[in-house]
Amino acid sequence: MIVQQIIEKINNNQRFLVVAHENPDGDAVGSTLGLALALREMGKDVTAYNVDGIPEVMQFLPHSNFLQNQLTDNKIFDVAFVLDAGDVNRTALPVKDLCQTLINIDHHPHSSFGDLCYVDTTACATAILVYHVLKGCHQYQLSLDVAKALYLAILSDTGSFRYSSANEECFAVAAELVGLGIDPWEISSHLYESLAPERMRLLGLVLPSLEISPCGRYASVALTLDVLKDSGASDQHADGFVNYPRAISGVEVALFFNQLSVDEFKISFRSRGTIDVGHLARNLGGGGHHNAAGAKIKGTLDEVRASVSQLLDTLLS
Repeated sequence: MIVQQIIEKINNNQRFLVVAHENPDGDAVGSTLGLALALREMGKDVTAYNVDGIPEVMQFLPHSNFLQNQLTDNKIFDVAFVLDAGDVNRTALPVKDLCQTLINIDHHPHSSFGDLCYVDTTACATAILVYHVLKGCHQYQLSLDVAKALYLAILSDTGSFRYSSANEECFAVAAELVGLGIDPWEISSHLYESLAPERMRLLGLVLPSLEISPCGRYASVALTLDVLKDSGASDQHADGFVNYPRAISGVEVALFFNQLSVDEFKISFRSRGTIDVGHLARNLGGGGHHNAAGAKIKGTLDEVRASVSQLLDTLLS
């Protein structure tokens, strides 16, 4: 069984790297920090890394400063865990050159790289799979600090248990984590009700960009570099903006166009379940789940909106 093989790698090695995808969301952060802290509690030599660091809104997690955005030169690891990435290139690291064994743990479809590959698309979050690995380490007991990181990952990736991915297993694991002493209000209030003023000002500038398709089945908002500069906010303050057009009655697909450079946009897709936006994103060179996905596309805002609208019109017809 793959979980047992991973546990054997943990037991038989000492130097570990734990890394997730760039621009980390709650699942990437919580899974990385949870696994890294657990390995450290087991007495391992652990480096937790993310090229973009940890978002400000998640820095309340215990030992959040353990997750770093720089690596010591020339360090080679026995084992590297790549979490929640879908594609190893999304780590922005030459991971294969930094380790003897690469272990991929993920719940995204089409994630098949690594010497050991533990992928389960029915899991509500990668943190659930990390939980199974840690529970299988019989000499280790989950600490409260690790539980908080994993709970945040689950809470975030299920939209506060609102998404269809919030299955029976999701609630069972969350209940066990709460039983270890987690205060759910503490986690959710930090994550959702401790927002920076810059975020709210930025939202006020982005919402006027709302466009609803003539059919009413998809809608989008957009953030340009000029608006970001004028707001005084940073790119991370726009996290979750895609959920605002999805909240509109009748909208099945929501989009957030985030300008990366003069001629490139990152597109975040969200679906209510009928439309597979993961398939749509893969057609654009991106990836993701049935209900949440992303891609990067070249062009001006008008050009990008027009090309994606054409794809959606064809798909919805």
